[in-house]
Amino acid sequence: MQTTFTYNLKPLPEKECWSLFVRHAFRGSSSDMHPELEAIGRQIVEKCKGLPLAAKTIGALLWSKVDADDWNRILKSEVWDMPTEIIPALRLSYTYLPSHLKRCFAYCSIYPKDNFFEKEELVLLWMAEGLLQKSKDKTMEQVGDDNFVDLVSRSLLFQESSTSSSFGMHDLVNDLARFVSGQFIFRLEGGNSLQVTNKIRHLSIVDESLENIPKTMLEALYEAKGLRTFLPITYDWNGLIVRRKFAHDHSLPMLRFLRVLSFANDRYLTELPDSIGKIRHLRYLDLSKTPIRKLPDSICKLCNLQTLRLWRCWSLTVLPRDMHKLISLRHLVLSGTAITEMPLHLGRLKCLQTLDKFVVNKDCGSSIGELGNLEDIGGYLFITELQNVKSPADALDARWLKNKKHLTSLVLEWDDTTSNISESDQITVLENLEPHTNLKTLDISNYGGKSFPHWIAHPSFSKIVNLHLYNCKYCHILPSFGQLHSLQKLYIIGFRGIARVGKEFYGSSSFSFKRPFEALKFLRFENMPDWENWLCFEGEAAFPRLEELRIVWCPKLTGGLPIHLPSLARLEIVECSQLAASLPRSPTLRQLELINVNEVLLNELPSGLQKLELKGSDALRSLPEGMMDSSSPLQELKIDGCCSLMLLSDDGLPSTLKSLTISNCKKLEFPVHFNYSSLKELYLENSCDSLRCFHVNLITKIDIFTIKACENLESLINSEQHENDLAASIIRIKNCPNFVSFPDGGLRAEKLKTFEISRCGNLRSLPDKMHLLLPSLESLWIENCPMLQSFGEGGLPTNLESLRIENCPMLQPFGEGGLPTNLKSLSIYESPMLQSFGEGGLPINLESLSIESCPILQSFGEGGLPTNLESLSIENCPMLQSFGEGGLPTNLESLSIVNCPMLQSFGEGGLPTNLESLWIENCPMLQSFGEGGLPTNLKSISVEDCDKLVACRTTWGLQKLSSLQHLSICGNCKDVKSFPEPDLLPMNMTSLTISGFSNMTSLDKKSLQRLTSLEKMEIKYCPNLKFVPKDGFPASFSSLEIWGCPLLEKQLQNKKGKSRKVAHIPRIRIDSVFI
Repeated sequence: MQTTFTYNLKPLPEKECWSLFVRHAFRGSSSDMHPELEAIGRQIVEKCKGLPLAAKTIGALLWSKVDADDWNRILKSEVWDMPTEIIPALRLSYTYLPSHLKRCFAYCSIYPKDNFFEKEELVLLWMAEGLLQKSKDKTMEQVGDDNFVDLVSRSLLFQESSTSSSFGMHDLVNDLARFVSGQFIFRLEGGNSLQVTNKIRHLSIVDESLENIPKTMLEALYEAKGLRTFLPITYDWNGLIVRRKFAHDHSLPMLRFLRVLSFANDRYLTELPDSIGKIRHLRYLDLSKTPIRKLPDSICKLCNLQTLRLWRCWSLTVLPRDMHKLISLRHLVLSGTAITEMPLHLGRLKCLQTLDKFVVNKDCGSSIGELGNLEDIGGYLFITELQNVKSPADALDARWLKNKKHLTSLVLEWDDTTSNISESDQITVLENLEPHTNLKTLDISNYGGKSFPHWIAHPSFSKIVNLHLYNCKYCHILPSFGQLHSLQKLYIIGFRGIARVGKEFYGSSSFSFKRPFEALKFLRFENMPDWENWLCFEGEAAFPRLEELRIVWCPKLTGGLPIHLPSLARLEIVECSQLAASLPRSPTLRQLELINVNEVLLNELPSGLQKLELKGSDALRSLPEGMMDSSSPLQELKIDGCCSLMLLSDDGLPSTLKSLTISNCKKLEFPVHFNYSSLKELYLENSCDSLRCFHVNLITKIDIFTIKACENLESLINSEQHENDLAASIIRIKNCPNFVSFPDGGLRAEKLKTFEISRCGNLRSLPDKMHLLLPSLESLWIENCPMLQSFGEGGLPTNLESLRIENCPMLQPFGEGGLPTNLKSLSIYESPMLQSFGEGGLPINLESLSIESCPILQSFGEGGLPTNLESLSIENCPMLQSFGEGGLPTNLESLSIVNCPMLQSFGEGGLPTNLESLWIENCPMLQSFGEGGLPTNLKSISVEDCDKLVACRTTWGLQKLSSLQHLSICGNCKDVKSFPEPDLLPMNMTSLTISGFSNMTSLDKKSLQRLTSLEKMEIKYCPNLKFVPKDGFPASFSSLEIWGCPLLEKQLQNKKGKSRKVAHIPRIRIDSVFI
């Protein structure tokens, strides 16, 4: 199997390439300290030919080699001169890899280019495939982690970003991996399905859908008896064809060497076959983000299974009862499932290292004590339904947490109705759940005690970074969190019993370090309705590194905010109406949000802000002095709901201001004497009642201008002294009912690209001379302007590409000059004046045309429809009779005609051959598709309420449409007794909808069984339909929807749920109810 790679890279200058090589080959030391190696290295860099990836990878390879002979060996390698499609430096990097890394690297070729993956995922795949070397001192996961880090250090893998946990491969490195993996690893992507052979051992699927894969590929795949990996890599994969073969043809046992199997993201997978239990070598099974409802009991026979991923299987409510028999299981991922209990004897899974969710059972299943036997679990653990712990004594068995040194993140959750559980019991349970001091993240929700056990803020938890406490509504005192000297994020939300935050919050005076919260960066208090006071720390300043402070919905809080916060960058105070304390001072404060707060807080706003948002300050009449002067660094200002605000400033706007948003400030006088030269975005909504004329010369530098719901605005005008061009690229004027005019002589905006006018009830004309003054305009949207009559003097701009007109009943269509020749998209809705497109007709470059509710439209003008048209949609045009002399254009790909009762034909040429999508609805005069019939390229056909057309369906020639995927036939078809008729439909169809067959009583067995590719069927409003084929529906079915068919419903349902005839269909919906 040949693989061809093409690349065209811009080389680095010699000096930069050498510097990059040194950075990776010497790592921190100077090349001058190794003159012999430096001399050899410079010769090697010459061979890299300026390619940065080559310099990095060869440098990373040489870093581990300090002997000049090793460097010379690489310099003189024959690989540099070999004719190969792989960059020699990369090939050398692979050649000198240890054998265990070669195996791991080659397996990476299973990932497509531009794909990022998690380190943990790849390590578990390596482990499942047996690619990791054994170690006496390390677990397999640790060995895999070492291998991964080694590949990163050699620049064969790279981290997506410094803050990301995802990794990827450079495209050229990906080419190398594919090259060295040969024919045993194959990615199904980009139409390469014909290259599939039975020698494949590892298969990944990159394409979103497998609809068009040839059957020869599938046959080759099922002949690949040695297949070890089946791995779809996509975010929304629909593996119907392959899964159907696995799930219904019992092919799984034939793939007896399979070690990795994934159906992740398969939106139709609701169950697995029992035969899954026969794949005894299976080690990795991923069903994440599927609608699977239950796992077969046979899954418990997979004694070699190491990883079972059920992440976000929202419909999964129960696990098999014999899960304890999975003796090799190391990773069980349950987050996002709906399971309500854990199976018995879970503690017997001695190899388990990951168990991310544990549900405490109320009456049966594993008790919380089972966790004590799982000695090696680590990472993330979520324990929920803790209210079901029968007694504090049961929690004693859970003291195992204290010994679990690999546990890094712990979530403890009671339900929100714990009032019937005694406080002492809840305190004891939480006391007994003390984790190991290696913990980094702790979340506690709905805890019902009045206080917390001592361990939660003990200084020994020196690695705690994140602490989140939610809805502990009875707690009346906070622990001494200030003693956690690594704590960076603290959220305290829903503490309804807290009245004060005092000294205890910071810690004891005997505490070994002086500064409480010395590492805290993010602090959030929210939904604390009884909190009244916050006592500040009296010693050396607390919170020295706090960057963000948020206080939300604390309506009784009156004061006590920390004053000195030297690192604070963002402060947000929301719904704290009684708070009257001074705001914290910080030289680094850049962002301030005050929403529905006491006006006292506004008296002395801090200087140095870059972003300020004020909302709901009813008494505010003007902004504080200094806030808006020219020396302020303010860049973004938002003011909303300050109903008494009358003045922004006496001094003008800061020279740094880029964005100004004003909403719901009706009394504000818009300042016409300000300098707006720095402003890039201006947004006015429901404000400035006194504003009647807006001087556009004030905003010549603005890029985005939006004015909305300013009821008294009448016009945009130019000052007499100034007629400068606007720099705006976007202008929006919306819901201004009294707006009537633009500047005399037109709106000068040569850079304007998007212009939107809507709900301006008195506007009669658009700006004059748009064809001259708006030369860059590409998109014009006009909506709900009932008095608009004209596009203005000169008509529309010549470069306009998109025009949308909606509900402008008095607009004379297109006026002077007609439609621009460059127009590509035209949409006209509710235009009662539109009768035709006049002498000029439609533009020749038009690609998309949509017309709706134009009651007197009769024709498309003398020229008819333009030849470049690709999409045509016409709806509710009762007078339209034809498409003109030329008929439909040959390039048309999509055609939709709805509610056109006078339309009699598709024209002389019939339907164009390029047509792929056809939707015809309520066109009762149509009797045929014309002489040429239906085009063979059609992929989707929908015919609704066209009785004459449907009556001659047997003459359509549907069976010849080899590309047809979807067919919908709806209407009053009284002649149909059984459907489909013999040889009516093509075998390759995947979706079928029938509706309104009032006299139909049965589905034809023979015709239906011929549709071996049919996946989805909808049957609507066939009240007499009661018989389905004895053998049921085709095995290919994945979805069946039935609406308004009461007799059929009885046939398909029984007391136990699905009838045998439809038991194999994963997704069945009857009148909105899934069964």
